[in-house]
Amino acid sequence: MRCIIPLLLLMTCSPAADGRDPDSTRPNIVIIYADDLGYGDVQCYNPDRGKIPTPNIDHLAKSGMRFTDAHSSSGVCSPSRYTLLTGRYHWRSRLQAGIVGLWGKPLITPKRTTLGTLAQQAGYQTACFGKWHLGWDWPIAADESKLFKQRPKGNAVATDAHRKVWRSVFSQPISGGPIDRGFDFYFGVDVPNWPPYCFIEGNRTIGIPSEFLSAKRLGNNQASNQGPALPNWTLEPTLPALGDRTAKFIHQSSGSSKPFLIYMPLTTPHTPLAVNAPWKGKSGLNLYADLVMETDAIVGQVLNAIETSGIADQTLVLFTSDNGCAPYIGVRDLEQQGHFPSGSLRGYKSDVWEGGHRIPFIVRWPGIVKPSTTCDALVHQADFVATLADLMGIELSPNAAEDSFSMMPLLQGDQKPIRETSVSCSARGIPSIRYRNWKYIPAPGSGGWGTGGDQSQPVQLYDLKADLSESNNLAAAKPIQLSKMQDLLETVITNGRSSAGPNQANDVKVKRYPTRTAK
Repeated sequence: MRCIIPLLLLMTCSPAADGRDPDSTRPNIVIIYADDLGYGDVQCYNPDRGKIPTPNIDHLAKSGMRFTDAHSSSGVCSPSRYTLLTGRYHWRSRLQAGIVGLWGKPLITPKRTTLGTLAQQAGYQTACFGKWHLGWDWPIAADESKLFKQRPKGNAVATDAHRKVWRSVFSQPISGGPIDRGFDFYFGVDVPNWPPYCFIEGNRTIGIPSEFLSAKRLGNNQASNQGPALPNWTLEPTLPALGDRTAKFIHQSSGSSKPFLIYMPLTTPHTPLAVNAPWKGKSGLNLYADLVMETDAIVGQVLNAIETSGIADQTLVLFTSDNGCAPYIGVRDLEQQGHFPSGSLRGYKSDVWEGGHRIPFIVRWPGIVKPSTTCDALVHQADFVATLADLMGIELSPNAAEDSFSMMPLLQGDQKPIRETSVSCSARGIPSIRYRNWKYIPAPGSGGWGTGGDQSQPVQLYDLKADLSESNNLAAAKPIQLSKMQDLLETVITNGRSSAGPNQANDVKVKRYPTRTAK
């Protein structure tokens, strides 16, 4: 029941679509990571219950492979980003629940292998454009911390004391971010709806924030934390700037003999719902739907840059999302208009149900991945690291990518599963574990921001093959299967890994569920 896939299976590859050997060349790699894009928000995933046009993402699917059983590590963002970049479940780190907080410390430890360090080892030029949200070592002096981290509300006015401490911090390099975790270049924002309200390039802010963000930018699905900002900072230019910077990097790098890896964690369609004028009202639904369309256009801009640079045939593109659609962006209104952001799945962002972490995942790799194909195999964003290590011919060390399985056989058309288990959690840290079609949740309800579900049943067990909507809890009816799933979850935790290799230590004592209430 440990469900460890032998290393031999990972290295077994069926012939590529046109017979090309994937080891004969090192492709450029572009990873586009949408933020809060639901499984049903992409038209090709939800043709009957989706009303938002996504022509560029759909075109990517037609020219590549679309996965239908792909999962992020969590129903919220920081933990999913950690797992995608490291190939390790986030709950093995200190992040047992929630996200990295405002001004939080780096979640990825300095010596841990990431997609960036892996690519650098293989001779790639690496770049990250977008939202980081994995913590930094902000150079905040202890005696300045209280004033620096002040979180006012309303029409706050910056004082000379505020400007002095902001100048002290933002005039220094900021360590612990992308540049120190495997990326040669970085441009983006830490979190678009949190301070600092400025762009960061490399390890420095572009400009020194000197005012509190205007109160009119707060609330209503715009910014959520008032804090240091550049004068007259607005939210709408962020997404276009990421598209422009990424396209520019592609054009500049296309003539180099050195391949590149781009990690592009988009800021959208997560809040702020700061939609630019050409896209406002475009969907005919609401601002969130408009922003999905604008996000799709940015994907199109990146794909066009790859095409016009003449490197499409030498570039592997991976597109996915960090978790499901956020329920607070007007989900009920969208459903009433016939658009269901989770498709037929139960739940939304933050939930342990499928709508929280089953996400769109598309791969295009000309000559290797056959166009217009669909893969129903269970995959996880932890698998990115082992897949790229396989592609690059790098043997991972025993203490790297402990939960990562190579997807190379699947990309080449093999139908054999690469993994039989996976773990995905809710925002509150409630885990779910898969074993083939079975799914076990050691708690009642959604595990997310709401409760939902039947609170009288302490745990949940579903057969996803027969019940993808998770409407029939079999925990009471299948005690033997339930016991097996409970044992399996404990094994995955205590072994410190789920892929083949020697057991490893978790960073902390992993919280167990169901929790026991003291009598």
